Amino acid sequence: MRAQSEQLVRASQTPVADLPLATQLVQRLCFSGEITAARACLDRFESEAALSADVLVVQAHLRWNLGEFERALALLERALNAGVDEPGEHHFYAMLLQVSGDTERAGQVLDMCLRRWPGFGSAAVSLSNLRKQTPATQHLDFLRRQLERFPVDSVNPEARFVRAEFTAALFKELDDLGQYEAAWQALAHSNALMRELNPYDAAGETAIAEALIDASQHSGKAGATRGQRLDGPTPIFIVGMPRSGTTLLDRMLSNHSQVISAGEINDALRQLHWVTDVVPAGVPGMLEAIRRSRRIDFAELGARYLEQTQWRAHGRSYYIDKLPGNVQIVPFIRRALPHARILHMVREPMDVCFSNFKAMFGNVSAYSYDLRSLAHYYGLYVRLVNHWHNTLPGAMLDVSYAELVTDPEASLRRVLDHCGLAIEQNCLHPERNSAPVATPSSVQVREGIHTRAIGQWQHYATQLEPLKVMLEGLRH
Repeated sequence: MRAQSEQLVRASQTPVADLPLATQLVQRLCFSGEITAARACLDRFESEAALSADVLVVQAHLRWNLGEFERALALLERALNAGVDEPGEHHFYAMLLQVSGDTERAGQVLDMCLRRWPGFGSAAVSLSNLRKQTPATQHLDFLRRQLERFPVDSVNPEARFVRAEFTAALFKELDDLGQYEAAWQALAHSNALMRELNPYDAAGETAIAEALIDASQHSGKAGATRGQRLDGPTPIFIVGMPRSGTTLLDRMLSNHSQVISAGEINDALRQLHWVTDVVPAGVPGMLEAIRRSRRIDFAELGARYLEQTQWRAHGRSYYIDKLPGNVQIVPFIRRALPHARILHMVREPMDVCFSNFKAMFGNVSAYSYDLRSLAHYYGLYVRLVNHWHNTLPGAMLDVSYAELVTDPEASLRRVLDHCGLAIEQNCLHPERNSAPVATPSSVQVREGIHTRAIGQWQHYATQLEPLKVMLEGLRH
């Protein structure tokens, strides 16, 4: 992988006029962890005088992949003005508007999509999630009519996926309206379809957790010393279970004058694969990278990470890498970047698990579509976190979601003190943060701090009793 990566970087330094070749080059650079080279290549390609609408669309998607949402939005608007008229690109436009905080225009675009392409499941899910639905804004009749177009017994995977999308949208709106019995039926049906389409690999996830624990005790050459500060802006990692409140903490912390959010970037894992010289390839690739990590130079890993990410700070002293899944590689981050801060969001087990269960993640996060799989995945997460705390005391600071929303000032003072920052009042008002945010909770975190998400699972206490029993079993 390393040799191929170096070849790609050299290739990127030569002007490429062919669109498919340039696109492939940028994609492969990103996949290889060469983010700075990918951006430079894309910058050169975008400097061309005449760009077709199709080229603008490709560039917008590549900028989205890099987390440069404002540039992606500008490029896509140019493409739409130039005549692009596909449902997927209009949906992409709505998502970029939502990420940028313009939910009103995003809703208008999604309404248009569903008028023209009523069977477009992704747009239906996005529209339902755009706001808390009320009797005046709900789309229940429309969603039910569309579900009639996709038979329950269809064997077509694509049709089953679209049915799952519409049923997930139906759940969201019924839940918003307090119709909990009907909402559960919709959620159970949607998740059953998604479970068939995306089976959970319990054995693979267990193998990864065990390999991580084993490798953390036999690591390679360490990076800089804990007290040493390296040149340039400092990363702050926010980790935890998905849906644990990581986005809220990110929005509060990045409203500080010295901090900016880089969003959910995958650079830590990309650079681990680069340093171990292992191509990312599912469970086997991850296991091999973990196995080889015993012999790597963690100083090189840290240097690679900083080289590929510090541009994201845009002049600030700190930048946030908010990828919940990085909780798996805390020991690697700590050894590679001892000066970085790691914040671990902790949320009540039933709350965080239900929040995952009700989210429509698409064809990823297979653990989230089944209660038994969810309990298993959560159990592995707890096992890893407990091991990191026991073997690496002080490596990460636990931040309670409940405390963050019930006593935000005291909780945030502790976080900022851990990061070496003084509190600023803007941090207590995430709704004032105008920066783009591209997570499933992007709408909620543009509101003020609230406690509504605490205990939401209790609306479905009877149906979730098996999950509750399994989670309680983890404590014994």
